Amino acid sequence: MLIMSRTHRLFQLMQALRQGTGPKTAADLGAEFDVSARSIHRDIATLREMGAIIDGAAGYGFTLIEDNALPPMGFGDTELEALVLGLREVEQIGDPQLAAAAGEALRKLQGRLPPRQSHRLRHAVLSAHRFERPQILAIEMPQLRQATWDEVEVRFAYVDAKGATTNRQAKPLGVVYFEQSNVLVAWCLTRADFRVFRLDRMTELEVTDTSFRPNRVPLLREALAHISGH
Repeated sequence: MLIMSRTHRLFQLMQALRQGTGPKTAADLGAEFDVSARSIHRDIATLREMGAIIDGAAGYGFTLIEDNALPPMGFGDTELEALVLGLREVEQIGDPQLAAAAGEALRKLQGRLPPRQSHRLRHAVLSAHRFERPQILAIEMPQLRQATWDEVEVRFAYVDAKGATTNRQAKPLGVVYFEQSNVLVAWCLTRADFRVFRLDRMTELEVTDTSFRPNRVPLLREALAHISGH
C-alpha cells in the first residue's frame, strides 16, 4: 500500500475541504486518507497556522471558510446578474440595517469589478420590487442576528395567532423570509421543541449570555427537517 506523504496529504486535505458540501468530521477525513482522526486534527491545526480559515471543532466536523492560497474569485456575467437580483431583493425585504448593507455590498462590488462588469452591474437587466414592504418590527433585528451568529440564547415575549402572550426562551437557529411573513427558526426551551416564531409577533427581545455553541448548524439542519416532515 502506498503511504501518502504528509505534505501531499495536506494538499489533498485542502482539496477535500474546498470541494465539501458540508462539515466533514475528522473520522471521515481520516478514513478517506487512511490515517487516524488524531492525525487529521494535527493537519487541520497546521493548515490554520498556514493561513487557512477552517471552522469547526472535534466531533462537529470542519468546513473551509477562507483559503488565502486561492486568488479572489471572478464572476461570470450570469453570476453577476444573480448577485444583483439577490441583493436588490434583500433591499426590498430586509429590515433597514440589512437593506442598507445590501446596497453597500452592491456599491462595493461595483468598485472592485473590472470596468466592463462594473458597467454591467450598474445597468443590470434584472431587479426586484415589492409593493408591500416589511412591517416595522418591535425587536432589533441586528441584535437577533448577532445572537444567532454568536449562538447564545434569547428571551422574548410572543403573541400567538389567538392573541395570547407568552414569555419564551429559545436558541435562535436562523431567520427565514417567506412571502407573507418572516420567521425565526429556534429551539424553544419553554416548549422543549423546535418552533417557528413570526418576527412581527415578537417583542421585548433580550440577549442572554448562555451559549449553545457549537450546535447551531446541526440544530438548524434538524429543525428544517423536522418542519418539512422529513
